[in-house]
Amino acid sequence: MENSFFNSGTRSRQLRRFSEDFKKKRVKELEQNLVRVCDICKTYEVSRASIYKWIYKYSVLAEKKHKQVVEPKSDTKKIQLLEARIKELERAVGQKQMMLDFKDKVIEIAEETYDIDIKKKLASKVSSGSSATKKNTDTK
Repeated sequence: MENSFFNSGTRSRQLRRFSEDFKKKRVKELEQNLVRVCDICKTYEVSRASIYKWIYKYSVLAEKKHKQVVEPKSDTKKIQLLEARIKELERAVGQKQMMLDFKDKVIEIAEETYDIDIKKKLASKVSSGSSATKKNTDTK
């Protein structure tokens, strides 16, 4: 009775052997990003370790002595989205820098044309807002 208690909740794994052709097809699918390692694990009930052994044994890159990094498709997609976001932000910063350079050039030309110091006048007009205001106390 004890054996049935322990075996009732667990599935016994069958010792299975996959053909070389089967393994090569799965590795090729991985290399082409058609499937993920976890997909093969679930579909064929194979351990991740076995799949990585197949990759190192049957991968075209392994034959050429290249190091292959296998990452989940979701990670790859996240990386691509982040890289796209970085490019977008770099483009925005570049545009803002061009606008600042343009404004500085316009101020420089205006200062030369009108013979006034615009930057200095702008700096002196800025107030902290802490000065007291004068009330009109005129009485008749």
